Amino acid sequence: MSERLTSVDGLHDTALRPAYDRDAHGSGIVHIGLGAFHKAHQAVYTDDALAASGGDWRITGVSLRSTTPAEELAPQDGLYTVIERSAEGTNARVIGAMAAAYGLTTDRQAVLEALVAPATRIVSITVTEKGYGIDRATGGIDRAHPAIAADLADPDNPQGLAGLLVWALGQRRAAGVQPFTVLSCDNLPENGPLMRRLLVDFARHAAPDMVDFIAGEVAFPASMVDRITPARGAGTLSLAEDLIGHRDEAAIECEAFRQWVVEDHFPTGRPNWEAGGAIFVDDVKPYEDMKLRMLNGSHSMLAYSGFLAGHEYVRDVMADPALSTLVRRHLVAAAATIDPLPAVDFAEYARELEDRFRNPHLGHQTYQIAMDGTEKMPQRIFAPAVNALERELPLEPFAFATAAWMRYTLGRTDAGETFALRDPREAELTASNGAEPARDIVTRLLGLPGFCPAPLRDSAPWRQAVTDLLDLMLADGVQAAILKTASRHETTP
Repeated sequence: MSERLTSVDGLHDTALRPAYDRDAHGSGIVHIGLGAFHKAHQAVYTDDALAASGGDWRITGVSLRSTTPAEELAPQDGLYTVIERSAEGTNARVIGAMAAAYGLTTDRQAVLEALVAPATRIVSITVTEKGYGIDRATGGIDRAHPAIAADLADPDNPQGLAGLLVWALGQRRAAGVQPFTVLSCDNLPENGPLMRRLLVDFARHAAPDMVDFIAGEVAFPASMVDRITPARGAGTLSLAEDLIGHRDEAAIECEAFRQWVVEDHFPTGRPNWEAGGAIFVDDVKPYEDMKLRMLNGSHSMLAYSGFLAGHEYVRDVMADPALSTLVRRHLVAAAATIDPLPAVDFAEYARELEDRFRNPHLGHQTYQIAMDGTEKMPQRIFAPAVNALERELPLEPFAFATAAWMRYTLGRTDAGETFALRDPREAELTASNGAEPARDIVTRLLGLPGFCPAPLRDSAPWRQAVTDLLDLMLADGVQAAILKTASRHETTP
């Protein structure tokens, strides 16, 4: 077995390496949510920025719960391999932007010191939708969320995202240190304003003197991120060793494509992320809508239906003629709900997405995409469905995705095999015995508090469309429902 990756010495000639002196650059970013996506996305852009323009912009990575990311990265001095896979080939790149990696539960003092350090000018975030503790109905905090509840009870000993950031901003204010910029990089609509509302509401309950300061003095730029990054597969680490010549316990795989659209509002400065291809704009929302509704929405649809049809990977879904037809139909329907965007051809974007989904070298599991459905459905499926309802556009593509999700919440395949939903509202989803008729399941799930928008929930045509499709799935099986639906609605963009 090769030696473990601890420096860039001795890498295979084909492996790309940091094009700068790592020791010459300090840390200016704390990133919360040290998972594969951050390592494949923001850290890569930062690596490019350091190579192009330098600056003290290396990253201190923080994992709120799991200790695994830090345990993988710390022995490697923060180095890790990004394996980019496309139909054209596979490339390996060692990233040097990570200055330190901590777990909040094991390195608490180091995390707190990093957050209050004057050198920290940006705190970026990828904790997935469920990590925020948002009340969907109000946009503020969900007091029942475990981390929110714990931090409201003990705000001086924060464990969760909102509590940690409000505490850190309070410490910086008391010390006369300029607030950091808060940059959400999760798939949430208008994630900058959303983050501001969340922290303001948390402060209203836990630190009232911080409300006006957070609302008026802290920057919350919005961003849209895109790079398909599957969970690490069984062969990822061995592939990394073959490609770089060292054992890398932190290696990840992703597609070659990447995109980052960011609102340019960084009062304390930022890296030259343009060097990696980041796009800075005044308004991110149109790009965000395009990505959430087209890429993420079709991903959710194909994940629920594809998983229940027995397809392990997205590439398997795209090899199924009926399901690939439904993916294409969904992309067309989602695009129709979005206002025109200058210099963007939605039809071309849809074709690019289909090609990305077909990537034969990327093992993106449908079961991975299917997790946390109650956090994803509102922005990915319900938001465009509301627009379709208002514009009198076809509802069935969104109704099919919703029916597939509802069928998935029963937690069993047509063959009777059971699976965990992996959803923060799993107890609510599984409260029934699963023997209800389709109409009752639709009524129960659309009625979840703070879940489905009222215009959609109260629409008789919408409820009927979802009910008919779910009834078909329950009566004939998911695969038969896919075939029947695709045969009726084959569409070419």
